[in-house]
Amino acid sequence: MINSPKRLNRLLSTCIIAASVFTVGGLGINTVQADETCVSPYMPKITGQEDFVYVWTLGAEGIGDEQDKLVTVDANPKSKTYGKVLSTVSVGGRNEAHHAGFTDDRQYLWTSGLDTSKIFIFDVHTNPAKPVLTKTITDFVAKSGGVVGPHSIYALPGVMMMTGLSNNKDHGGRTGLVEYTNAGEYVATHWTPVDGDLQGADKTGKFADGYGYDVRALPRRNLMLTSSFTGWSNYMMDFGKMLKDPEAMKHFGNTVVEWNLHTKQPKKVFDVPGAPLEIRCALESNHNYCFTSTALTSKIWLIYADKKGLWQAKEVADIGVPSQIPLPVDISIQSDDKLLWVNTFMDGKTRAFDISDPFKPTQVFEQKIGAQVNMVSSSWDGKRLYYTSSLLANWDKKGTDNEQFLKAYNWDGKALTEQFAIDFTKEKLGRAHQMLFGAYALYGANKPAVALEAPKVNIKK
Repeated sequence: MINSPKRLNRLLSTCIIAASVFTVGGLGINTVQADETCVSPYMPKITGQEDFVYVWTLGAEGIGDEQDKLVTVDANPKSKTYGKVLSTVSVGGRNEAHHAGFTDDRQYLWTSGLDTSKIFIFDVHTNPAKPVLTKTITDFVAKSGGVVGPHSIYALPGVMMMTGLSNNKDHGGRTGLVEYTNAGEYVATHWTPVDGDLQGADKTGKFADGYGYDVRALPRRNLMLTSSFTGWSNYMMDFGKMLKDPEAMKHFGNTVVEWNLHTKQPKKVFDVPGAPLEIRCALESNHNYCFTSTALTSKIWLIYADKKGLWQAKEVADIGVPSQIPLPVDISIQSDDKLLWVNTFMDGKTRAFDISDPFKPTQVFEQKIGAQVNMVSSSWDGKRLYYTSSLLANWDKKGTDNEQFLKAYNWDGKALTEQFAIDFTKEKLGRAHQMLFGAYALYGANKPAVALEAPKVNIKK
């Protein structure tokens, strides 16, 4: 519900801009949801060449200043400093730096720490090459009523929606969604449905665990989806120790939740066993489906609207050899809805799946990126892919296998060709995790490289 005149006018203005969307590269741009990097459909997208990659980086003991930091890298091949670090901004201490997201106007970048639950807000519009830390939120747990570990940070009109991973009562996986204004003021907490408190949601299978991880929306279908992972007690534990702890291994999420996007009310809880992580939704206006992958069971799942328009969940493909637990982590859907990139942490590989038939994904490409790999981000045109290495501070590999990097590749439809690589350990930066793109054109400089559009929405007073 949009109950503020200012927010209503802002949303109406955005929708007017949407009416003048132009076509890029022959592709009609409609509601979007993809990498570049999986940004919200409510913000401008970089459809041309990105100028920067912002890397939210974990501080590492004995490496540089040992602090979490935002690292800005030149990503424009025409630049004299292409592939080089342009700036770093340290935030003080190690907070388990993890995910990040832009505000709907893309002028500010919010980043979070899974351990301290601090949120760091950067100005990325005044000088996109040199972001500035403008605000730190330190009372997230208290304001939210006990949510711990802000993870996905996702722009809705005038607000930031954040998933939690845990809570301050038992540090388990029970958690919720938390809303803040773009100015950094707390709005509301929406607890994920759990057995005993389904909040009117339909429990469709065995599980209603209340866990959280990622959040994505399809506004034209009034749909919001969340996935599930594990709580603070697990994600802050040494990975090897956790794998040997039978009790710890019982505490992973097994659900995806369907929410009413406008009312923020949960509608259905789906069984998706094995810790479903990132959610990526199709881009074409007639493609009513999203994908997720399960870390522990190595499966691709499809969340789709059936012939009656009701949302369902279905396992549709294996990732690698599931019995070997390759540990799928990040996924990226390309803007033509034809390829889904899937990274697997343990073998350091990226795989491309042909998803022309979303019910039958087929692996068509595979390449080793490093000893370990986590995040993958695709440019809008699908010609450039970026990879980072760090999963969690206590889950990254040890010794020589603890490679920490940002790598950039060109993709010609058949092969990945490395363009540059930055060794984050050698450069004394830390552990490279989340990536997001920046461009001068977003803020009126140089020739515009972005398409401004917004989804169709129903506005309720």
